Amino acid sequence: MAQQPGVADLLVRCLEREGVTAVFGIPGEENIGFVDALARSSIRYVLVGHEQAASFMAEIYGRLTGRAGVCSATLGPGAINLLLGVADATTNSSPVVAISAQVGLNRIYKDPTRASIWCRCSRR
Repeated sequence: MAQQPGVADLLVRCLEREGVTAVFGIPGEENIGFVDALARSSIRYVLVGHEQAASFMAEIYGRLTGRAGVCSATLGPGAINLLLGVADATTNSSPVVAISAQVGLNRIYKDPTRASIWCRCSRR
């Protein structure tokens, strides 16, 4: 029996159907399935040095082509770093799709690294 496609594969399939040719972003633990699915597709993954650069590149792509520019980031700070470029795209009416990763429900609020950072910040 054929294996059912995962969420990342379905998302990439939707992007392909919409005519997306490039996704700008940074791979990470939480979005590596999406990056792997892109590698098996016709969509080019453009590695950038910072998530903010990804969102601005997607905005300019959208502004120049009239088609949605797509950017991706990992969760937390990675997703927050997309905001300035997405806000700029909104004010310029540029078509942009921002995709952010998320951990599974079994890991929410349980990451010991994030918990220790939160404890240190809340004690100050």
